[in-house]
Amino acid sequence: MHVMILGAAGMVGRKLVEKIAREPLAFGRPVTRLTLADAFQPPVPEALQPVSTALTIDLAGAGAADRLIESRPDLIFHLAAIVSGEAEADFDKGYAVNLDGTRALFDAIRKLGLTSAYVPRVVFASSIAVFGTPFPEVIPDEFFTTPLTSYGTQKAIAELLLADYSRRGIFDGIGIRLPTITVRPGAPNKAASGFFSNILREPLVGKEAILPVSDGVRHWFASPRAAVGFFVHAATIDTARIGARRNLTMPGLSALVSEEIEALRRVAGDKAVALIKRVPDPVIERIVAGWPTQFDATRASSLGFKAETSFDEILQVHIEDELGGRFA
Repeated sequence: MHVMILGAAGMVGRKLVEKIAREPLAFGRPVTRLTLADAFQPPVPEALQPVSTALTIDLAGAGAADRLIESRPDLIFHLAAIVSGEAEADFDKGYAVNLDGTRALFDAIRKLGLTSAYVPRVVFASSIAVFGTPFPEVIPDEFFTTPLTSYGTQKAIAELLLADYSRRGIFDGIGIRLPTITVRPGAPNKAASGFFSNILREPLVGKEAILPVSDGVRHWFASPRAAVGFFVHAATIDTARIGARRNLTMPGLSALVSEEIEALRRVAGDKAVALIKRVPDPVIERIVAGWPTQFDATRASSLGFKAETSFDEILQVHIEDELGGRFA
């Protein structure tokens, strides 16, 4: 089985590679070839080096997608993207990477399939940013997408393309609308949602964190471990069960910022909570105000996708997976 991961240097991409290294039969059969691609050099675990190729490539560059797809991967994870805050700040870059790169990938698969029997499974990382206000308190699976950011618009267009290319039998696609992944390891990035992780990750190691919104902001969350589980399950599920509606809102946890903070207090005490500094940011507040807060993800749950049900669980995942079970 030839697996390709685009965006392999990103957080979810790296964790997905680590999952393959730990569980060689994660997709039901051995991974005999692994291609990792990103705009930055993707790391390769030692256990996977004999079967891996790591490429530094711009998916939106001329001919890049064709060169990637000519190796005919059986399973393609498309995780490559410019994050929400950066896509909003840099219009041209957001559309070039998030939309043009995706269209180039999909069309490279189509062109190869015109001359040979090639229909890979494509698992696409979408986002709950495809939804925008006004929406009900709990968004059902049938709710329409009306994004209020460039990032959400780019993901929504890609969802439509994925569904159409799948309908036409060009590839077997499934779109995963990710909750905000928390707690993200590593340094803060340019995602508008980054503070949700920052206010937990930094205090746990004795560092100050900035909270740019009010404690009353509610959002939809899942851990990095759950996110990897979503993608692995999407790679192996019988898509006949999904039908024509190829994009799924993943299960998650609806919680207030104040509930995040109280979970941190229960785990690490008042000393950690005191490291959170409130510095309102009108730009972040405006972006976050247009995001959904709670979903009825019955459809994905019925198909076997799973996530955490409390912030205590999410914090425990971070402590186990990133801090070796210990913190400051």
